[in-house]
Parts: sequence; structure tokens; C-alpha cells
Amino acid sequence: MESNRQYATRTVPLTGQDPNAKRHAIKNAFNQTWQLYESLFDVMNNDQAYFIKAEPLRHPLIFYFGHTATFYINKLKLAKLIDERVNEHFESMFAIGVDEMSWDDLDETNYDWPTVDAVRHYRQQVNVLINQLIDTMPLQLPITPHCPAWVILMGIEHERIHLETSSVIIRQLPLSEVTPHPEWSPCDATGRAPSNCLLSVSGGHISLGKSDDEPTYGWDNEYGQQSFHVEDFKASKYLVSNQEYLEFVNAEGYRHTRFWNEEGKAWLAYTKATMPRFWRYQDGQWLQRNLTEEIPLPLNWPVEVNQLEAKAFCNWKAEQTQRNIRLLTEAEWYLLRHNIETDSPDWDEPPGNIELSYFASSCPVDRFEHEGFCDIVGNVWQWTETCIDGFPGFQVHPLYDDFSTPTFDGQHNLIKGGSWISTGNESIKWSRYAFRRHFYQHAGFRYVESRQAPETMASLNIYETDELISQYLEFHYGAEYFSVPNFCVNGVKQCLQEIQLSHTARALDIGCSVGRASFELARTFKHVDAIDFSARFIQQAYSLTEQGEKRYTIKTEGELVEFKSVTLEDLGYTSIADKINFVQGDACNLKPQFTGYDLVYASNLVDRLGDPKQFLSTIHQRINDGGYLVIVSPYTWLSEYTPKEKWLGGFKVHGENFTTLDGLTETLIPHFELIAVKEIPFVIRETKRKFQHTVSEMTIWRKREGNS
Repeated sequence: MESNRQYATRTVPLTGQDPNAKRHAIKNAFNQTWQLYESLFDVMNNDQAYFIKAEPLRHPLIFYFGHTATFYINKLKLAKLIDERVNEHFESMFAIGVDEMSWDDLDETNYDWPTVDAVRHYRQQVNVLINQLIDTMPLQLPITPHCPAWVILMGIEHERIHLETSSVIIRQLPLSEVTPHPEWSPCDATGRAPSNCLLSVSGGHISLGKSDDEPTYGWDNEYGQQSFHVEDFKASKYLVSNQEYLEFVNAEGYRHTRFWNEEGKAWLAYTKATMPRFWRYQDGQWLQRNLTEEIPLPLNWPVEVNQLEAKAFCNWKAEQTQRNIRLLTEAEWYLLRHNIETDSPDWDEPPGNIELSYFASSCPVDRFEHEGFCDIVGNVWQWTETCIDGFPGFQVHPLYDDFSTPTFDGQHNLIKGGSWISTGNESIKWSRYAFRRHFYQHAGFRYVESRQAPETMASLNIYETDELISQYLEFHYGAEYFSVPNFCVNGVKQCLQEIQLSHTARALDIGCSVGRASFELARTFKHVDAIDFSARFIQQAYSLTEQGEKRYTIKTEGELVEFKSVTLEDLGYTSIADKINFVQGDACNLKPQFTGYDLVYASNLVDRLGDPKQFLSTIHQRINDGGYLVIVSPYTWLSEYTPKEKWLGGFKVHGENFTTLDGLTETLIPHFELIAVKEIPFVIRETKRKFQHTVSEMTIWRKREGNS
């Protein structure tokens, strides 16, 4: 690929001596990454291709075309680096739903997609805004996670991720929808594959994790540190080639379930797969689908499979060879990675088929060799045995608290090494990306022979230990303290005692946190939408509904903790959990489908919104006539959440006190009548001997008939 793409394909160092030169580098990286991303979509030869749902677990490509631009605006708005949105509707529609997380909204009936030209125009508007911001933002070196430049780098690296994931979706479009493109030229070297063999690797003590002073941008899961002992092992010289994997297919490996674990068997039963996703058998010939073309199966290229298929192959190989064959672990991959001394962005030439430096496809598995091993980096990602989790010292970034934490569930396995289209952060040695085991990327595998159990080289925490999350789980589901009733249970009970519901079809719990009030509402309502801005909170509630149990730790004193567990059965929610739809969303920018409610419950929300009046002045549009709005809040206004000029109350007007209740009344009275005002106390446990005792005010409002 062209050398002038380097700004688009290599991450920008955080260090330097000249802020003006760094500003120029960031601007080049932004614009060239932006252009490269748009050029990928140019392989589609008609606008209708944007709206085809080629991958059932993903949106159509029109979503991803708009999503990377929306990401910039939403993060810059959250960071308070911009005051106004570019297109509020797009910035809601294109905000979330990009992974196969079960709380993502992948129901296409909820989307009225705009035209491709409309999204192109939106992207142009965002591009101009970002360029202006880069020109004017304060910039000091080194760039740290709290700098405005970090947010720009976050957007650049985010778009690079979607460059790769979008290419996987394009690869699944019908061939009639794509056309070969000169900027996306594949490798033309094909032939027989070399015979694979196992080479010895010395084990040892290894520390994983990126230090805070590393000079490259990192996602949250890269930081921290954890050490493991790795025993001596043997690793395959080559990635498993199409030719080597074809032996497994010809041996009817997809039919013999003894090679598949339980998850793999379920996947086989569901998909009826008989070969890898990108293979096809026609007229006695094996074919492979690449980005824009279908070619005879290149036997000497790496096979591309999901983790379940890779595991099944290893089990088959173990039976064939009578050896302890499995996938490598993250720690074992790092021992192989030590054979390459340099790292991006500092290498003169990439030491593998990576960063679009050579081809827009895979290439032969024996092309790039280091110390006897080929494709340590690049060509295709390498599936591992290791489930992703945070290292000790892990901390989320406040602007992207759901980048990693939704994957810390034991269901997402790490892929290592990068692929031909991995750029920026994806290509550095510290990168840590993970996908569900049934998911496809440009990913293959190499196998190892080892008697060491993979779990001894990983640490998967099944207890939630994040202090904030654990505190909220205890607040919602834990014990009552000092005879103060559970805030969520009591709040719902108190509001239902004051109102006369004529309909109980739909309720909205907005700002639901980890979900206790949502379950209580589901005792009365047939359907409850439960929405919170934090995906970390939504993850906890969804995990409880899916698994029936949630485990967490709460601090007692110092480093000591107490282990807690709650279950749906003990809470009495088993029969109602399926009534609740947990969704990540923004209270001030909700999607259109969230409407038609008989009750909206907004607990401890309004004093944490950036613009509470915007929320309150439009919420009547989502409530049925005669329906109710319930607001519960301690009115703890803080400028870090809400600019002072947007507080609803808590200040003087013409020398007189103006309370939040005054502000609520002024805002809501055109559409609602005030039914009741109550006080709802609550206690939050911080440690065994430290608690917060607070009193929220509950106001209950009934929407006037015929008032839309």
C-alpha cells in the first residue's frame, strides 16, 4: 500500500518537544484516517449496499459510516470541549449498537436510516468542526489522558477499529454490491502451503500490561500489570493455513461433535456450519471470499475462523498426533512477540502483513519470519485461550467507561498480533482486543503443545470489584441499614400508592443505574424500558437478568472486602425479568421508539444531567395522556455535572430563594399537574463503618389530558 498512508496507519506518539509539530501530526492523522475510512466504503458500487444487513449481529453499513463521526461529537460534548451538537438526531441514531452485546439495539424496525448523501454531508460538517478544534485546542506535551488531544486521539483510534470491523462486514456483502478498487489491492501470491511444525519456546516469568509512561495512546484494558509463570512449550511455526485446516474439514470435523466444546456444539446446531465463513464449495472447487473478490482457495494463506472453530481444530489435531495441542494464551504470544525487538510506530518497515503496508488481504503464511516463527504479527489476528479481563490497576477512562468492561464476562477471548488491516493502536504490541468466541474478524490461529493449563496464565475475576459499581450494586440489592428501607423498592412503592393507574402497559425507568427499580416496576407494568447513560451500570443489570445471579465485593476496611451475591430467585424477580429491556442511552437525546409510556420514573437523575430543562421540557411527548412522571432527587447540584446556569433551583431570584421544586413546577406545569410531594430517605454504604444518609424529594406529576 502507499507509503503516504503512514499517518493513517500508525499511532501518533504522545511525546515530543514541539507542540506545533505535534498538532500538525495529529491533524494529519485525523484527516488521513478519515479519508482512508471513507475510501473503504468506496468499494461498494451502489448506495443500496449501505443498507444491506450482511452480518446478522451487526447493523447495516450505513450505521458504521455515520458512527465514527458521531463518536467524535458525543465524546467532545461529554468532555465539554464543544457546546453544540451537529445533528442531534444522527448523534442518537448512530451512537450505540456496534457490538453484539445483548443490550445493543439491533432491531432494524427502530431505525429510519438517512440517505448516504445525508450521512456524507454530516461527515463533512464534523470534519470541519474537528479540524477547527485541532487548530485551536490547548496542547501540551506529553499528551495525557486528561488533555483535549487525548479525546481526538481516542476518536482517531476508534475509527481505525471500525476500519477493520467494517471491512469484515463488506466482505460478507454479495459480490454484486462491490467492485475491486485500486486502493484496496489484494495479494496475488497463492500456492501450496508449507508443512507446519512445532518449534520449542523457552518459558519463564512474564509481566503483562502497559505502563502509564508508554509514549503511545492506549485503551483502558492495556494498563496495569500482572505477572505469570509460563512453562516451556512448543508453538507452530506457521499460522494454520487453509491447506492445513482443509484436512480437518475433509475429515468431517464439523460433523464429529467430540471435537467441539458445549458452546461450539450449540453454535454448530444453530448455524449448521460445515466450513469457515469465508469459504465456499462450488462445482468441485473450494473458493474463498476476500474483500471484493472470490478466488480459488489460496492454500498457503492463513485460515480465518472463529474461536470455536479454532478450538475444535486443536482438539482434532490433538487426537491425530496424540499430543497436548491447544490454542496459545496471551502470555505465550508475548513470549513469541519478544522475537521482534521493535514496535509501531517506530519500525522502519512493518515486520509483517500489517498496517496495510503490503496488501489489502492476507498473504502466504511463510512470507514474514522472525527467529524461526512466521506471522508473529500481522496477516490475521490469532485467537487465544485467554478471556479478557482488566489487569490489577485497571481504570476506565471517564469519557469511555464502556470500552472494555462489557467484555469482562468470561465470554470474550483475546485476539493478538493484528491483521493486514490493523492500524494505529491495533498494531502495537500492547493492544488487547477481544470478541465473543462465535464472532468473525480477520482472525485465524496458531497452535501450541503444552501441558500447562491455560487458566494458570490468566486471571478472570468473576466478582465485580470496581468500587463504584459494587457500591451501587449494594445500594440497589444489598442489605438495609439503620432501618431505612431500600431506596429503589420504597421509591416505587411510594409513588404507586399515590397514583391511580388506568393503564399498566409500558413504563420507562430513566437513569436506571444497576436496575433495582426497573424490576420493581415490572411487578406492575407489562413492559419496562430501563435506560442509563453508563454501559457499565446496564451491564450489571443485564448480567443479573441473563445469569440469574450477580456477585460483587464491598469494602469493609482498608484492603479488606466482603463477598456478596444476589439472585433473581431470592429477590422474587425470576418470573418478571423478561419484561425488562435494559438499554444504554442518553436521557437528553433518547431514540424515537422510547415513547407511549403510562409512567416515567426518573430517580436521582435530574441533578446529574447536563441540561435538565431540555429533558423535562420534552418528556411529556413520551408519556400518554393521563400518564405519570415521577422525579426523585436530593437536588445536589454540582457544576461538574450541570453548568450553574442550567440548574433548576438552589439559588436566589430577585433576592428570594428559588428551589428546585420551583424550577420543576415552572418547567412542567404547562403539561403536568403536581399530584404529590414526598420525602424518600436512603443510605449508601461506603465501608463497614462509613455510610451516606441522604433524603431525596419525590414529586409526582400527572400529564394533562389532550396535552401533547
